[in-house]
This record gives sequence, C-alpha cells and structure tokens, in this order.
Amino acid sequence: MTTTGSTDLAERYGAPAPWRRRALLGSAAVVVLVFGGWLAWATLAQANPDVASGDLTFSVVDDGTALARFTVDLSGDDVEATCTVKAYAEDHTLVGQVSFTPEPGADGTVQQEVSTERRATSVELVGCTAPGQNRPR
Repeated sequence: MTTTGSTDLAERYGAPAPWRRRALLGSAAVVVLVFGGWLAWATLAQANPDVASGDLTFSVVDDGTALARFTVDLSGDDVEATCTVKAYAEDHTLVGQVSFTPEPGADGTVQQEVSTERRATSVELVGCTAPGQNRPR
C-alpha cells in the first residue's frame, strides 16, 4: 500500500478555533476565583462565632436532678445566647432537657441544674447559639 503524500489532519478536519483555549482558561480562572472567595468568606464568618461553649462536667445530685458545669465564651456583653443541656438515663432515654440564657461567671463558667424524670447517668451539652448563629457551638 502506498501513500500519495502526507496528509495534514488540520487540513483534513480543520483546526480548532484559537479563542476556545483562552475561553476555557478564562472560565476556569473565574470558577477558581469565585470558589476561593466563597471559601475565604465561609472560613472567616465561622472562625469568630458570637458564642462558643465547651468543657462539660456534670454530677448527678439525686433521682430528679443533674448539675452541669461548662464554659461559655461570649464575643461581647450584649450577646443574647441560648444554651441547651440534655440529660440521659442508663438506657439512653432522654430524661431531662433545659434551654436557658447563660450568665457566665468571671471565669466564663456556667452552672445549670437539669430537672429529670428519673435518675440521669449522663449529661450532654448540645451547645449555645446566638441570633444569626444557627449551629450550636
């Protein structure tokens, strides 16, 4: 089999338009910049919440009461936070729950009593929220 000459693929099928590569690179750059901007905004917005809580310790006072102690960090004195604490029995049934506005002491510690239906064996700090802060922290 012999060939009559070399055929150039660009001559046969046509060359791709020169603007396509620039348009693809430009579109990719816009997508990367938009995603990077959103990521920076989300990181900065979530890095400094109005209220944060943690370091839970608890004690069971009697069959109808558990006492929870935890820390609350408020970003300012005017923040109206709401904290939620739950108490569970030995069979993992919810036996008590309380939501309240914390008034932290000088060291940021809050002590809250949880009334229970029967003896609690564990206490969970769900967390604290402030207006505009949907996820408990």
